[in-house]
Amino acid sequence: MKIDLEKMSREELTDLRARVDAALETLADRERDAARKAAEEAAGKYGFSLAELGIVPGGKGGGRRKTRAAGPVNPPKYRHPTDPKKTWSGRGRKPDWIKDAEQEGTLEKLAI
Repeated sequence: MKIDLEKMSREELTDLRARVDAALETLADRERDAARKAAEEAAGKYGFSLAELGIVPGGKGGGRRKTRAAGPVNPPKYRHPTDPKKTWSGRGRKPDWIKDAEQEGTLEKLAI
C-alpha cells in the first residue's frame, strides 16, 4: 500500500502520525513480550527463573542498571536578564542573548 503524503492535509498527516506511533508502540509491546517469553524459556531450560538471574519479571531490564540522579543532566549556568524561564547550560549552541552579553562584557552578571 502506497500513500501519497503530498495530497494529504495537515489534519490527515497528524492523524496518520498518531496512528503510526500507536502501531509502533503496540509492535514494541508484542516484541517485548516475545523476547520475555523466549528469555523465560531459555532460563527454564537451564533450571533458572528470570528472577534468579537478576531479571525483574514484568520490568525493564535486569535491575542492575545504574540510575541517574533526578534533575537535568546539564543544569543551567546562565539565566536571561528579563525572562527567567530562559536559561542556558553553557553547552551547545549559544542563544542570541548569551552572544549579546558576551559582546557587552556582561556575561558574568547572568551566571546563576
